[in-house]
Amino acid sequence: MMDVSSEIGAIQNRIAEITGVPPAPPVPAPAANGRFANVLAFALAPQPAGVASAPEAARPNAPVAPAQIDALVAQNASAWQVDPALLKAVIANESAFDANATSKVGAQGLMQLMPETAAAMGVRDAYDPVQNVAGGARYLRGLLDRFGGNERLAVAAYNAGPGAVEKYGDVPPYAETQTYVNNVLASFDQYRNR
Repeated sequence: MMDVSSEIGAIQNRIAEITGVPPAPPVPAPAANGRFANVLAFALAPQPAGVASAPEAARPNAPVAPAQIDALVAQNASAWQVDPALLKAVIANESAFDANATSKVGAQGLMQLMPETAAAMGVRDAYDPVQNVAGGARYLRGLLDRFGGNERLAVAAYNAGPGAVEKYGDVPPYAETQTYVNNVLASFDQYRNR
């Protein structure tokens, strides 16, 4: 089956090459079935106020408003069929809602995407909140699918990598990962109960 989102992205990139105008941020496809009609409807749907991506040169390094983060979480949680409370919990624990955050190992933005992961998810600018949350939600959806919907293992894989979770068949015995999983799941419970 053809991945319509990838095809749309390739067309957008080619148009950008021809016109010299940067492409729009990647459009996340609905995870449920990826049918062309659903992807097209999602791509044509109006974006919530305050969610549009700014050109790189015009993007301030100011904090992102909580309302904008909430809109991005809601939009991408729906598009990728990820619990919004889980998405928000990952953002809270990864970057403390700082779109300009960079870890000591090079993870970037709200969801702390590594450059390789960002590229694989179609993210061109990991510091752009719109692209970052879309890419992070897509990645988290893939981890949930890979681990049979098990949120605990998907969160562990988000931190330690899916290979480590598969190697141990559980949350890896790394203190950092175990603490991370506990913190994200505690935040998840808090956001879910609001």
